[in-house]
Amino acid sequence: MSDGLITNHSGYALEVGCDEAGRGCLAGPVFAAAVILPLDFDLRGINDSKILKKDKRNELRKYIEATAIDFAVASMSPSEIDTYNILWASVRSMHKAIKALQTIPEYILVDGNKFLPYGTIEHFCIIGGDGNYASIAAASILAKTYRDEYMERLALKCPGYDWENNKGYPTKKHKDAILALGPTIYHRKTFKWY
Repeated sequence: MSDGLITNHSGYALEVGCDEAGRGCLAGPVFAAAVILPLDFDLRGINDSKILKKDKRNELRKYIEATAIDFAVASMSPSEIDTYNILWASVRSMHKAIKALQTIPEYILVDGNKFLPYGTIEHFCIIGGDGNYASIAAASILAKTYRDEYMERLALKCPGYDWENNKGYPTKKHKDAILALGPTIYHRKTFKWY
C-alpha cells in the first residue's frame, strides 16, 4: 500500500531512489530512473509501477516530474546488455541516470541486491524496494513509463512483434513472431528467445 511507503531511509535530504524497467525483456533497452523527492513529499498513490494501471502510472509520472527535487532517466541498449549482461547493464543505467541529475545526491537507495559504488556516495540495496520506499517507487514509475513509450514507438518500426502490447517481454505472440520473422537489431542476442 502506498500509504505504507517510507519517504526517507538515510536522513539525508538529498536521498535518490533508483530502479529499472525492462530487465526481463527479450527486446529493447533497459531503462533506469533516479529520483530525489522532497522530505515532505505527498505520496498521492505512489507505488511499485508493476501494480499500477497504465493511466495511473502516466498520471503519477506527471506528478513526480512536477514535484521531485530532481529526476533523470537513462538506458542501456540491447548491445550493451549483451556486453555487460542484464544485471550489470541495469546497474550501469542507474549510474547514467544518477550522473544525469542536476543535483548531486547525498545517499543512494537501490531496488535489488546488487549495485556498483557510485563515487564516494553511500548506497543501500533493498529487494522489493519499489514497494517500500517512495523514491524507489517513483523511479520505477518513471523507468516503466519512459520504457513503455519507447517500445510503443519501436513497434511502429518493427510491426509484427506486438511490442505495442508486450513491450518486449517474452509473451507467446512475441516468441512466435521471432520464430516467424527472425530477430531484429533490437533483440538481445544473449537472451533465449524460445
